[in-house]
Amino acid sequence: MGLVSCSRLQNEKWMNVKVGDIIKLENNQFVAADLLLLSSSEPHGLCYIETAELDGETNLKVRHALSVTSELGADISRLAEFDGIVVCEAPNNKLDKFTGVLSWKGSKHSLNNEKIILRGCVLRNTSWCFGMVIFAGPDTKLMQNSGKTKFKRTSIDRLMNTLVLWIFGFLICLGIILAIGNSIWENQVGDQFRTFLFWNEGEKNSVFSGFLTFWSYIIILNTVVPISLYVSVEVIRLGHSYFINWDRKMYYSGKATPAQARTTTLNEELGQIEYVFSDKTGTLTENIMTFKKCSINGRIYGEVHDVLGQKTDMTKKKEAVGVSVNPQADRTFQFFDHHLMESIKMGDPKVHEFLRLLALCHTVMSEENSAGELIYQVQSPDEGALVTAAKNLGFIFKSRTPETITIEELGTLVTYQLLAFLDFNNFRKRMSVIVRNPEGQIKLYSKGADTILFERLHPSNEDLLTLTSDHLSEFAGEGLRTLAIAYRDLDDKYFKEWHKMLEDANAAVDERDERIAGLYEEIERDLMLLGATAVEDKLQEGVIETVTSLSLANIKIWVLTGDKQETAINIGYACNMLTDDMHDVFIIAGNTAVEVREELRKAKENLFGQNRSFSNGHVVFEKKQPLELDSVVEETVTGDYALIINGHSLAHALENDVKNDLLELACMCKTVVCCRVTPLQKAQVVELVKKHRNAVTLAIGDGANDVSMIKSAHIGVGISGQEGLQAVLASDYAFAQFRYLQRLLLVHGRWSYFRMCKFLRYFFYKNFAFTLVHFWFGFFCGFSAQTVYDQWFITLFNIVYTSLPVLAMGIFDQDVNDQNSMDCPQLYKPGQLNLLFNKHKFFICMAHGIYTSLVLFFIPYGAFYNVAGEDGQHIADYQSFAVTMATSLVIVVSVQIALDTSYWTIINHVFVWGSIATYFSILFTMHSNGLFGIFPRQFPFVGNARHSLTQKCIWLVILLTTVASVMPVVAFRFLKVDLFPTLSDQKRLSLHKVAHCVEFISSGCFLSLWVSFVSRSASGRRLKRRQDPCVGESLRPGDQAREDLDMLLLTKRAMESLSHLEKICELKIHPRHQGWKRHCIIALAGLKIYVRKPQTQ
Repeated sequence: MGLVSCSRLQNEKWMNVKVGDIIKLENNQFVAADLLLLSSSEPHGLCYIETAELDGETNLKVRHALSVTSELGADISRLAEFDGIVVCEAPNNKLDKFTGVLSWKGSKHSLNNEKIILRGCVLRNTSWCFGMVIFAGPDTKLMQNSGKTKFKRTSIDRLMNTLVLWIFGFLICLGIILAIGNSIWENQVGDQFRTFLFWNEGEKNSVFSGFLTFWSYIIILNTVVPISLYVSVEVIRLGHSYFINWDRKMYYSGKATPAQARTTTLNEELGQIEYVFSDKTGTLTENIMTFKKCSINGRIYGEVHDVLGQKTDMTKKKEAVGVSVNPQADRTFQFFDHHLMESIKMGDPKVHEFLRLLALCHTVMSEENSAGELIYQVQSPDEGALVTAAKNLGFIFKSRTPETITIEELGTLVTYQLLAFLDFNNFRKRMSVIVRNPEGQIKLYSKGADTILFERLHPSNEDLLTLTSDHLSEFAGEGLRTLAIAYRDLDDKYFKEWHKMLEDANAAVDERDERIAGLYEEIERDLMLLGATAVEDKLQEGVIETVTSLSLANIKIWVLTGDKQETAINIGYACNMLTDDMHDVFIIAGNTAVEVREELRKAKENLFGQNRSFSNGHVVFEKKQPLELDSVVEETVTGDYALIINGHSLAHALENDVKNDLLELACMCKTVVCCRVTPLQKAQVVELVKKHRNAVTLAIGDGANDVSMIKSAHIGVGISGQEGLQAVLASDYAFAQFRYLQRLLLVHGRWSYFRMCKFLRYFFYKNFAFTLVHFWFGFFCGFSAQTVYDQWFITLFNIVYTSLPVLAMGIFDQDVNDQNSMDCPQLYKPGQLNLLFNKHKFFICMAHGIYTSLVLFFIPYGAFYNVAGEDGQHIADYQSFAVTMATSLVIVVSVQIALDTSYWTIINHVFVWGSIATYFSILFTMHSNGLFGIFPRQFPFVGNARHSLTQKCIWLVILLTTVASVMPVVAFRFLKVDLFPTLSDQKRLSLHKVAHCVEFISSGCFLSLWVSFVSRSASGRRLKRRQDPCVGESLRPGDQAREDLDMLLLTKRAMESLSHLEKICELKIHPRHQGWKRHCIIALAGLKIYVRKPQTQ
C-alpha cells in the first residue's frame, strides 16, 4: 500500500495508517481503512469496488470522487498539499450510510456513502485511486460491525447443563450418605481395629473421619458427573455436520454449490423445528426476473392472442420481440407481443416515454466485454430485467458518469444531464432521477410500489389510475411482481430553488436525513402516470413438494415478503400453502391499531364459531388455563385456516396491546402470509413467536433484507441465490435451493436428534451403572473409600473400553433410512414434542443404571460368598471380585449398546466387539508377570486375570449377571413394541415384513412354482383347445396368442413387482437365488416366440 508523504510515495504497513493520511490503492488491492475517494484512473473520478467481505455481494459497485478533487489526478505533489477538512459522523456500524461535509478552498461539499470506500472492499477494474483516511483501525465500519455474536444453544444443551447440576447434587448426597455411614461405623465398629492398626485411644475422631471420607468418595464417585460428555457431544455434532456437507442429494449442480453446515452446535435442533419463516423472492422463487407484461397508458402489452382473439400461452415457437431487428438484443429475452413493437415504430409518445424511463431510472452500471457486448452490473434482478427489456425494445442504456446518462434511442445516441438522483430505500419504496434532455427540458422519472406512487399522482390521472390498478391486480393475480411508472415535468426556476435547498440539506450536520427526505417528498408529487411493469419470478423446483412434506411433518410455514398482497397470495396458492379447501382465509388490512384489533377479534370469533359448527371431528378446540402477563392464550385449533396481513397493519399488530391477539390467531392458522413487511418487521415476527410460543424456529432467506430474521431465529438458513452471500454469511446452514430444506430437516435434522438422544440416554445409563457399584461396595468395606475396581480399569473404562461404541452409535445410527424419512414426514413429530430425551427419560436412564449397578455388585458378591474354586482354594478375594465385576460390566454395557443400535455398520461391529477384545487384551497384559516385574507398584494384580478367568464358576457368574441385567430390558422393549408401538416401530415392522416377502420370493421356491405354473398353464390351454371337439378347425392362432400374451404380461408384472420391492427395501437377491431369473427369461422368451409365430406352435 502506498502512502503519500513529503511529496513522494512510500510503502507503509496497515498498522501505521492514521486519520488524514492520503494513500494509493491499485487494482485488486484490499482497502486498508475507510477512505474519502479523491481521484482515480477512470474518467470523472469513478472507481469500481467489490464488497463481498462486507455484505457478501459479488457484483461490482461504483464510487465516484467529487469533481473538485478528481482534478488532482495522480499528481503526488498536489495530493500531498491537499488540506481539506472533513466534518463527519462519529464512528458507527452502518455500512450503507455516511454523512459528512468537506471544506476546501473556501467552499463546502456534502459527502455521502457514494464518495466513501470502506475497509474490507477490493478495488476492481480500476488501475489506481487515491483516498484520504476518514476512519482507521477499530473506528472503521468493518471493525465496528465485529461486535459480540449471540451464541445459539440448543434445548438439549440447556437440559444437559441442568442435568449435570442435578448429578453433581446427587454426587454430594451420595458422599454425605457414605460419610455419615463412615462416622457411624468408626464409632461402633472401628474401635475394634485400633489395636490392630496401632492407633492410640482418641487419636482418630469419627466425625473427622467422616469428613475425610466425604471428600474421598467425592473423588471416587466423580465419574458419575459426565465431564467427557461434552467432548463426545461435540465429536458427534462434528460428524453430523460433515454428513450435511457431504450429502450429494443437497448438492446443486447448477452453481456447483454443496450444502454447508456453518455451525456444529445446532444439528439436533434441526429435528425439533415447529415454525419456518421464509422469504418469498429468491427463496421460494428463483429470483431470476423475466419481463413478462406491462401496462402503458391503459393498454396491456405482453398477452398473445390466437386467430379467434382468445388469450394463449406464450410459446417459444413465436419469435421474441426485438431479436430480428435489434442486433444488441438479448437472445434470452422472451416477450412475444409484437403490438408493443408496432407502437414503438409508430412513435407513440407514451410508449417512448415509458421505455425511456426504464433506460434512465436505475442504478445499473454497464461495461463492454472483449466481444464488444454490453454487460450490465445490477444490484437488483428487478432492475436488470427492466433495463434489459428496454434494451431489447430499442432504448439501450449505454453508459453513465456522475453527471450524465447516455442511452441509445432507436439507433440514436442521446446524452441526458443527471441533475439529481433520489435513491431507493425500504421506507420510500421508490426511486427517482431528475435529468435534463438535449432540448433543455427537466424531467423527473420515478418508479416504485404502486401503493406509494399512486398517492403522489396528479388528480388528472384518476381514470388512468383506475384502469392501471385493474391491470396491476390482474398481473398480481398471475404471480407477477409489479412496479408503477410515472414522470413529472419540472420548471427550471422551481428546480433550481429546490436543488439549492437540497445542497443546503446535504451540507447540514444536524437532522440531515429528515431534511433530505422532506425535499424528496416535496418534488415527488403531482406525477403523471405512465403505466406499470410486470416481472415474473418463477417458483423454484421442488417447492410444492417441500411445502407439502413439511406441512405433513406438522411444521408451520410463515411467508414474510415485501411483495404486494395479491402477488404473495398467488404464490401461496402456487406453493399449496393456500388451498381452495381451506375453511377460511382471514385478511387483516386495518390502517389503525383499533381497526386491526377489531379485525383480529372478528377473525377469532369467526374461527371459533366455525369450529363449534363442525361435528365431524376434523376440527378440535382446546382451551387451556388463562395465562399470566406477557403470554398468549394457549388455544389450539386443528383445521385449515390461513392468515394474511400487510405491512402497515402488522406495524399496529406488533404493538404491545395487540401482539398477543395477533399471535393467538396466527398460531391457530395453518398458513400465515405477511406482505409488504420491512426487514425489521420480519425479525419482530420471529422474536414474537420465539419468545411467547416456546417453540423452535427456523428462518430462511437469500438477501440482505433477511439477515435480521435469520439472526433472530433459533436456526438461520441462507440460500446462495441472486442477491449475493450476505444471508449465507449470517446463517447457520446454507444451500442453493429451498427444496433442500426438506432433506435438511426430515433426514439430517431427525437423524441428528434421534442419535443425540439415544447417545445421551446410553451415556447417562453407563455412568450410573459404572459408578454406583462403589456406593454399594462402601457398605461392605466399612465406608473406607476403597475402590471396587482396579485403578487402571477406572482410568480406561470411559476412555478406551466404552468410548468408541457409543460414538459410533451417536454418529451412524438410524431407525429408518433417508428415503423412508422423506416418505413418512410424520416420523418428525417426536422431535417437536421432545419425546426422545427429557427429564422423564433421564430418570428412566438413571433407574436403569442403578438397577444394573445393583445386579453387577450383588450377584458376584452373593456368588463369591463362602465359595471355593475348582481347585478347592478360596476365590472370594478382593482382586478376583474386582476382575469379575469389571468383566461383567464391560460385557453388560457392550450388550446393552448392541441392543440399542438400530443400524449396524462395519464400524459399529469393529468398535463394539473390538472394545471387548481390547478389554481382555489389556486385562491380561496388565496382570502379566512381565509388567509386574517392571512396575510392581503400579500393577499389583499380578496373575489374577489368568487365575480367575480360567474358573468356570467365574464365567457362570458373569453370564448370570449379564442375563439378569439385560433380560428385563429385552422383555420391556418387546412388550412396548408389541403393545404400544411408535410410528417408527410400525415403519420398521412393515419394512421387515416386506423384506421377508422379498426373501421368500427371491429364495427360488416361489419363482420356480410361478414359472412352472406359467409353463403348464400355457401348454395346458393349448392342448385343451386342440382336444376340444367343439372348437375344431375354427380355433385361430391369434386367440392362443392373446391368452399366452396375458400370461406373459402376468409374469412380467411379477418380475417388475419384485424389482420394486428390492428397490424400496434396499435388498439384493443372494447370488445363489439368481437362477430363477434365467428361468423367467427362458419362459418369457418361449412365450414371445409362441406369440410371434402362433401358427408354428
